[in-house]
Amino acid sequence: MPMPSSSRRIPYPGAIRINVQGAFIVDDEPSRPPSSIGLRTADINGNGKNTHNRDIVLPHHTADVSHIAVDIGGSLAKLVYFTRDDDSMGGRLNFTMFETENIEDLFAFMSKLISAKRQSISDGSAETEAATTEKKKVYIMATGGGAYKFYDRMRKELDVEIWREDEMECLIVGLDFFITEIPTEVFTYSEQNPMSFVEAKPDIYPYLLVNIGSGVSMIMVSGPRQFKRIGGSSLGGGTLWGLLSLLTGAKSFDEMLDMAAKGDNTNVDMLVGDIYGSDYGRIGLKSSTIASSFGKVFKKRLESGDGVQISDQTGNSVDLYGARHEGEDAVNIAPPARFRAEDISRSLLYAVSNNIGQIAYLQAQRYNLEHIYFGGSFIRGHPQTMNTLSYAIKFWSNGDKKAYFLRHEGYLGAVGAFLKRQPTGWGRRNSMEEKR
Repeated sequence: MPMPSSSRRIPYPGAIRINVQGAFIVDDEPSRPPSSIGLRTADINGNGKNTHNRDIVLPHHTADVSHIAVDIGGSLAKLVYFTRDDDSMGGRLNFTMFETENIEDLFAFMSKLISAKRQSISDGSAETEAATTEKKKVYIMATGGGAYKFYDRMRKELDVEIWREDEMECLIVGLDFFITEIPTEVFTYSEQNPMSFVEAKPDIYPYLLVNIGSGVSMIMVSGPRQFKRIGGSSLGGGTLWGLLSLLTGAKSFDEMLDMAAKGDNTNVDMLVGDIYGSDYGRIGLKSSTIASSFGKVFKKRLESGDGVQISDQTGNSVDLYGARHEGEDAVNIAPPARFRAEDISRSLLYAVSNNIGQIAYLQAQRYNLEHIYFGGSFIRGHPQTMNTLSYAIKFWSNGDKKAYFLRHEGYLGAVGAFLKRQPTGWGRRNSMEEKR
């Protein structure tokens, strides 16, 4: 059968039906080199991070997959691609991420995936040359701001067709897929039960998605592809990352989260108990409730005589007491010995998370939304973050609303972009109902 001419090219050439029957998430699997698209074994080395090793196995999917998907945000770029398993007939979805500032590492990794795919098709194939050429094609499904910012560079360096998809729509498509199709994906969090899985169900609407990346978007979803951005905040993961890079010696977001896990925020935060000496029971505040984030810092620094050094207009350093430090770096705000970087990290993590949690509750209350899903790379499965968000929703709603989390919370957009190449009616429960 002849291949379609360019004038008859279908919107998504090579679209296939992903078979999700029997799909499951891989737990505690040792790190392994990812295979290439359509290959069983190919050593594709890269600098991406797959810290959780949570590939999704698709044991009954046998068809080839001709595309990879990438969601390039302001801080992180997330990649999703399909590989064959060596020990079964099926394959798996692989997940990895890169820091956007190291975009060249992402492109190098994608280039290796593309090259391995093309090499997997034998030049001596019995198929026609046109059919072989078509099989060698790899398509990039791109979303996020970087899909536009880096579009020309991707086309030039990767030499592939790139399809740019709407960011918000991809988030919803990805979340709907996880909620309805993948077992043990969605869970609630509490200190007593850190991971209580929620059974996949078809009747999921309406709900609120709180996507926390560099900033925060809050999206009301009333049906398949029916959504509206109802709010957000500029105080998100980028805020935490930026401030902690100034206040601590951390070099990466993961390092910041590790420090926060070891910190004690009560050394820098002012609590209700610091003001009242006990609970404020009349309005339901425990003594451990944070009354003022970083509220103890200035008082302690004044008592100790420590000064914060900032820059004046000449580029010299001036501390809070007026002393000039000529020839020093323009900015020097490293914490003194009495404030541990771990404590500062935990305090700021709580401040950002509490703010997001309260805004999310207010939006859910305004639009009468019972289910609140938190996504985005800010969360990273971090216990303190999830506990803070869960507690905020439970506290402000008096237990009427719940916070839901996902094991692939940072990959909603990338998975949504990946799934945009599926035909009409795929999947067990039709989590996507129409295609362009």
